[in-house]
Amino acid sequence: MTQTTTPTPPVTRFAPSPTGALHIGGARTALFNWLYARGQGGTFLLRIEDTDTARSNPENTQVILDGLTWLGLDWDGEPVSQAANAARHREVALRMLEAGTAYKCFSTPEEIEAFRERARAERSSTLFRSPWRDVPEDQHPDAPYVVRLKAPREGETTLTDTVQGAVTWSNDQLDDMILLRSDGTPVYMLAVVVDDHDMGVTHVIRGDDHLANAFRQNLIYQAMGWDAPVLAHIPLIFGPDGKKLSKRHGATAAADYRKMGYPAAGMRNYLARLGWSHGDDEFFTDDQAKEWFDLDGIGKSPARFDLKKLEHICGQHIAATDDAELLAEAQDYLAATGALPLTEAQADRVLSAMPSLKERSKTFPELLDKAHFALTDRPIHPDEKSAKAIDAVAQQYFVELTPHLQNVSWERDALEQAVADFAAARETKLGKLAGPLRAALAGRAVSPSVFDMMLVLGRDESIARIDDAAR
Repeated sequence: MTQTTTPTPPVTRFAPSPTGALHIGGARTALFNWLYARGQGGTFLLRIEDTDTARSNPENTQVILDGLTWLGLDWDGEPVSQAANAARHREVALRMLEAGTAYKCFSTPEEIEAFRERARAERSSTLFRSPWRDVPEDQHPDAPYVVRLKAPREGETTLTDTVQGAVTWSNDQLDDMILLRSDGTPVYMLAVVVDDHDMGVTHVIRGDDHLANAFRQNLIYQAMGWDAPVLAHIPLIFGPDGKKLSKRHGATAAADYRKMGYPAAGMRNYLARLGWSHGDDEFFTDDQAKEWFDLDGIGKSPARFDLKKLEHICGQHIAATDDAELLAEAQDYLAATGALPLTEAQADRVLSAMPSLKERSKTFPELLDKAHFALTDRPIHPDEKSAKAIDAVAQQYFVELTPHLQNVSWERDALEQAVADFAAARETKLGKLAGPLRAALAGRAVSPSVFDMMLVLGRDESIARIDDAAR
């Protein structure tokens, strides 16, 4: 394969088939293409490979677009429909036919199957060798035909892959693949090459399950005299058990992780580390990833998806995200799950509470659960565990504590001092008051600190909740 010199800037593409959801593996492929293009000041294109009309549909295309948008992987220009380019694909096949690098094959499906049955019986290769490969035009019958590419039958072909290194394939294992079906429609393998060439793609970064296809596609580049793109076939993603990631391991679609409440920045960070590394760096920003990402950093071995590592990375991103931006993402999460949006008052409270909410929260459900105190209205209904903290002794403490809270300056230090003085005067520990106060303010045994909640709720609301619990 004739390799182009590394151009500047590069053009990459993500080319999903709209036959289902955006898989995590596909999302990582898109991310690698996006990072390489953005980091090198290049172009990232999107092509929808919708030639399988029986399985492709607009709904699946929209799911893919939504998944990429959620992940923050913006593409340049409008998405290209592969099916819309069928006339161009056909034109290229006919040019190859005229040039003698392709030929008309009149073998029927029944003849081909009969050949393969004989080969299986004789335990020989079932790779079909068409008898029409070298038959002159004037000896062709007036019958339906397919257009096949003339593949070399001797020697070897070596492709240089940025990730896999030099890979060699014996030419006697290459078939004369079909370019045009008998109804004149182009096949996927031809369409991919023509589209990549016409879109100016310089780097093809995709899963290593496409590596074998590269040898067949290389023949089209050679036949047309086109420069081939730089290849980078990345290993697949495995589950914790070392097998290809599938539904048996849990969620596999990007949309699933969105609905589970993982932040997009955390997903980008984690997916980037699945198969690529920059030294020992685990947590990094988008700007750092764009600056650092290169094809040489991609490993040959399959990466293993680890949910705990994902959660750890996502927790770091939640903690590092701007409060207002985090609130907007939480609202998007609620919308994605069909939940009711926050009211203006709730949003204001959550924003005020964000510094304490985002500590140790790994997902938006965790963050919003900690924000329960800011999202609920009086009267507070404590859950079973926290209700036990509000006994007769606690209720008496609430009655006596209220006047102190009515007169104290509503600042954290002053609040902490007032409650500590109250506890000392009654010869009890501050911790003995924290549980009942948490139950009164939040109705939960686990919440942000009592004083963080008081500051968010304000004097009137905090005292009202404590007063309710005292009754």
